[in-house]
Amino acid sequence: MHLPVTSPPQSICIVRLSALGDVTHAVPVVRAIQQQWPQTRITWITSSLEYKLLALVDGVRFLVVDKKSGWRGYRKLKQQLAGERFDIMLQMQTSARANLTGACVSADIKLGWDKYRARDFHRLFMTHAVPATRHEHQLQGHLSFARTIGLDAREPVWNFPVTAQAAAFVARIVPTRERVLLISPCSSHPVRNWRAERYAAVADYAASRHAMTVVLSGGPSADEAAMGASIEASMKNEAINLIGKDTLPQLVGLLQRADLVLCPDTGPAHLANAMATPVIGLHASTWSLRSGPYHSLDLCVDKFAEAAERFRGKSPDELRWGTRIEDAGVMDLIEVDAVIERVDFAVERMAG
Repeated sequence: MHLPVTSPPQSICIVRLSALGDVTHAVPVVRAIQQQWPQTRITWITSSLEYKLLALVDGVRFLVVDKKSGWRGYRKLKQQLAGERFDIMLQMQTSARANLTGACVSADIKLGWDKYRARDFHRLFMTHAVPATRHEHQLQGHLSFARTIGLDAREPVWNFPVTAQAAAFVARIVPTRERVLLISPCSSHPVRNWRAERYAAVADYAASRHAMTVVLSGGPSADEAAMGASIEASMKNEAINLIGKDTLPQLVGLLQRADLVLCPDTGPAHLANAMATPVIGLHASTWSLRSGPYHSLDLCVDKFAEAAERFRGKSPDELRWGTRIEDAGVMDLIEVDAVIERVDFAVERMAG
């Protein structure tokens, strides 16, 4: 079998274990397959946390690998796939764990990332690669898998459903007629997080100047709970603090209900983008041109160029594409006034 294929394959296996933002980027590939090759069977191997979100995606068989299970998890996966061979495997993740997961899959074609974006010996596990490029948004990078196998996939389509339970949860918690600023303050990389008092200053401005209801959202970890408490303690206005209290399906409903989202480079930024909600992304550790909310890049406050100069002594173009600058204090380059200006711009655009 050669790429691009000339007729729809019978079966495709996707390997994208994590993280929430990246699996969100992969969903448009599924939608392109379903729309253009409706008879093709899709299997997706993912992780347990991400499955809580991906379970909303219809028409896909999911196999879940628990990263805590170690070698037992790989043995279980091989047993689940025993005797099965796919026409194509799309290996959309390059970590060692993902590479070992892909090695459990039998497929005629194993399509992975190009040499510039591969790591952990990724290329040794693949038979084919997507076209090489040095400067491409991660979303388009994922869509390049669809284009490489022969699909027309220039722009993303998600169609994430909001469950009735999630809609009821949002209706019960969030005022119906008020504009909502949802703040998801924490990334899985703590150095990417902004200071609580700065979030609070923007939240107070949005509440006082634009009469917005402020909702705090996040996971159940102690660090996220502490961040939420610190933001509330620093605010003059009240906020609805849902950190640790909403499920991933409920988060989808909240992001659809929100009028504006404020967050660092984290999964909810991309999920909000998938729900067509504007996002003010805070970028200094990472470059928004690569990993910002795809349809809201003009709303991002991006200090990556300053960070590259200060912490690496280079311009962004001199760094490897995808470089993260996770030095202490990097997010302090983002000032409150710059974020408030983006809030004003976003609200003005809503009114127009």
